[in-house]
Amino acid sequence: MKLKKGDKVIVIAGKSRGKTGAIVRVMPKDNAVLIDGVNVVKRHRKATSQSRTGQIIEKPMPIHASNVMLSDPKDGKPTRIKISRAEGGRTRVAVKSGQTVK
Repeated sequence: MKLKKGDKVIVIAGKSRGKTGAIVRVMPKDNAVLIDGVNVVKRHRKATSQSRTGQIIEKPMPIHASNVMLSDPKDGKPTRIKISRAEGGRTRVAVKSGQTVK
């Protein structure tokens, strides 16, 4: 998976299409990412004895990695990523602008 925690991404498919946000969590086994403020759903929490009251909680749910694209550091538009293996290291490079991605 070429996406990392903290990357700025744009959702390209699904009900949250067009929204942008930073990746909070990456789940490589499921090939999914959790983006802050995107794909938010409401969950009902049941009240327990005396410690917790019943309430409705909004929480972000994971999105499949194929439905998001990294935003280009130069202009903020969606771009693919290629891996450059120069000087024995591995760096991620945006295909559109050619700039390195942190």
